[in-house]
Amino acid sequence: MTIDAFIDALPKVELHVHLVGSASVETVLELSRRHPGSEVPTSEEELRRFYTFVDFPHFARVYQAVNALVRDPEDVATLVLGLARDLAGQGGRYAELQVTPYAHHMVGMPMREVTQALDLAARRSLADHGVEMAYIFDIPGEYGEEAARITVEHALQEPPAALVGFGIGGIEQERPKYRDAYRDAFTAARAAGLHSVPHGGEMSGPETMWEVIEGYGAERIGHGINCLSDPRLVAHLRETQLPLDVCPTSNVRTGQVPDLAAHPLPRMLEEGLYVTLNSDDPPMFATTLAGEYRAAAHVLGLGAAELAQLARNAVNASYLTTDRKQSLLKEIDTLAPLA
Repeated sequence: MTIDAFIDALPKVELHVHLVGSASVETVLELSRRHPGSEVPTSEEELRRFYTFVDFPHFARVYQAVNALVRDPEDVATLVLGLARDLAGQGGRYAELQVTPYAHHMVGMPMREVTQALDLAARRSLADHGVEMAYIFDIPGEYGEEAARITVEHALQEPPAALVGFGIGGIEQERPKYRDAYRDAFTAARAAGLHSVPHGGEMSGPETMWEVIEGYGAERIGHGINCLSDPRLVAHLRETQLPLDVCPTSNVRTGQVPDLAAHPLPRMLEEGLYVTLNSDDPPMFATTLAGEYRAAAHVLGLGAAELAQLARNAVNASYLTTDRKQSLLKEIDTLAPLA
């Protein structure tokens, strides 16, 4: 079996992908034509140029523009089902989809209607595509106290049935201004039984990772690629095996690393860190979950055994039931010796 055939056959779990960022080019074009007057282009050629990012703040502005096209619950369900369809074609079995309730609040969508759309989409994702969908509600980190409050209220008052986690994304450098509000939000979410899965160490240094560990009680960290400059942090991550959801192509496209060959993923593995492989915002970054495995193989030099271990890591770091984890791990273990 070639490495590409192995990647195609490998059962995959996606732990770091965003609702709006998962929208296919075709879906975004449909939405931009449905809602004229936005800054999002209505032609494919222009949209692909629109998705050429100068840096992370530029990416954040583009993301917000696309986000503003999601204006009703039907749009929300369409995005979830589109991701399920795309993952099914790549061997994807399960995803923990990051949803930003504050964005829907800003365009006037009631909490209950958003939740109903997410519930319906989760049922149809499994029935129509065989992909189990779970949700993580995240705070957009540059929006402050109101965003934190709305996100917690939605998570605690009108949660979708498949809500498993609570996170924070956006521009990390903005978070210190709202430190107490964000810590309080995570305290409330964790008290309600939600897992803490914040972004950290993507566009800022180890200090952000220490904050999510000590202030948010992080159980998994999105990205974490800038941990390597702090030996004490690396030692902590190695000792605790705190999972880091790494998204290589995303880091290149938003300017966090110069190119894929320079990505720190191989060194993170050499350091004994617990890593999973993910796509983040796949159509915006011209990638897929399977594409991230191909990049790890063809650019970063990982072999089939290492790719299989990354797939196992994702299963074990997920919030699937024990039975579902065991079933997927058995599939991976059966396939791995064939590569």
